[in-house]
Amino acid sequence: MGGLLAARVLSEAYEKIVIVDRDAVPDSAVARRGVPQGRQLHVLLARGREALEELLPGLTGELQRAGAPLVDLHDQVNWHNDAYLMRRAPSSLLALGLSRPLLEHAVRERVAALPGVEIRPQTSVSGLTTSPDRRRITGVRVSGEAIEADLVVDAGGRGCGTPAWLGELGYDRPAEEQVRVGVTYVTRTYRRHPGLIGNLYGAITNSTPGSPRAGIVAAMENDRFAVALMGMLGEQPPTDDAGMLEFAGTLPLPELTEVIRSAEPASDAVTMRFPTSVRRRYERLRRFPDGYLVVADGLCSFNPIYGQGITVAALEALLLRRLLATSGTHRLAPPFFRGAARLIEGPWSIAVGQDLRFAEVEGRRGPKVRFVNAYVHRLHMGATADPALGGAFLRVLNLVDPPTALLAPGVALRVLRGYFRRPIPTIPPAVVPPRSADPVNW
Repeated sequence: MGGLLAARVLSEAYEKIVIVDRDAVPDSAVARRGVPQGRQLHVLLARGREALEELLPGLTGELQRAGAPLVDLHDQVNWHNDAYLMRRAPSSLLALGLSRPLLEHAVRERVAALPGVEIRPQTSVSGLTTSPDRRRITGVRVSGEAIEADLVVDAGGRGCGTPAWLGELGYDRPAEEQVRVGVTYVTRTYRRHPGLIGNLYGAITNSTPGSPRAGIVAAMENDRFAVALMGMLGEQPPTDDAGMLEFAGTLPLPELTEVIRSAEPASDAVTMRFPTSVRRRYERLRRFPDGYLVVADGLCSFNPIYGQGITVAALEALLLRRLLATSGTHRLAPPFFRGAARLIEGPWSIAVGQDLRFAEVEGRRGPKVRFVNAYVHRLHMGATADPALGGAFLRVLNLVDPPTALLAPGVALRVLRGYFRRPIPTIPPAVVPPRSADPVNW
């Protein structure tokens, strides 16, 4: 996704764009081997949908016509944050319920249709070509040939080759920040039917200290729900019917239990593991070759529980578009990496701050982190009765507002008032697993 969106904006400044993909490129919206997380539940945040619409006007309507529902995240989703059910209210936070393959296919089709764009599937990059003084990247090496380019963009994800290639060329590797979270998540799709979970489009609960489990139900295309069970710190969600139902019964998310118990499965359960969040600090390098960029997960690979990756990649593409319009194509890397670092800082602080609530997660816990986590917990308590608090939280979570917006005086006063109401948390549903390994009744 990061490479496709970068190609979209680069097509406005360059005559020819070559997208090199080591994977086979499917002709339809199906999961592919090169995107192992593609079969997992995906969440496109509200700001991500807006950014994609800026880059590819009309994409929202196109995806709706393909069956993806447009969802008011505050009014049509139940949020059980820290086991406190947020009060719903109409909002402008609109997101799409869809699978990763559908989104990627729609974006790829739009980008491939742009003048001068060429996609080379089943082609792997083995290294970079440079000017004699190695100050400029002049292309890439692929099997049997070199592709010359005025600009090379590495969108190879968290396992991209740039750190090693920089070392081979005599440059420093970027410093890395890592947060080991040990996330395992399991996704299965189910058929939606009228009245299921009260005709809502989704429900979610987060993991908390002492309970490193989480769950999501999210509507998607083809009248389906995607169900995701998630565990941190080595917690392993099961993939069998009885085990999934029992796991769901430990969560304060009755909607999850309802779907697993009563809906017809539409796919097998698939497992994905994510050991560590990684942020690479390219903006701190003193030397970096000209004619070269790194984008998306190559810069920062977020804990997938928070659904930030595609949105940040889209915002980086908009940043690249602004730089091309104001400064041209010369010396793009320094301003791009500085701007991307500012974009990443907010979502990174949200994700890492939440992860550091768990004593088992290694990392610095200064007074700021401890205060913010306690404050947000009290915000969740107040949001059970005050929709303004829920709206403020969701705007930050969806990267519409910065995290500091939650500390505004008006919000802080509402948090204080809500804390003294002492709401009752959601109680995990009592679940009796099936006595046999037979499928759950639907």
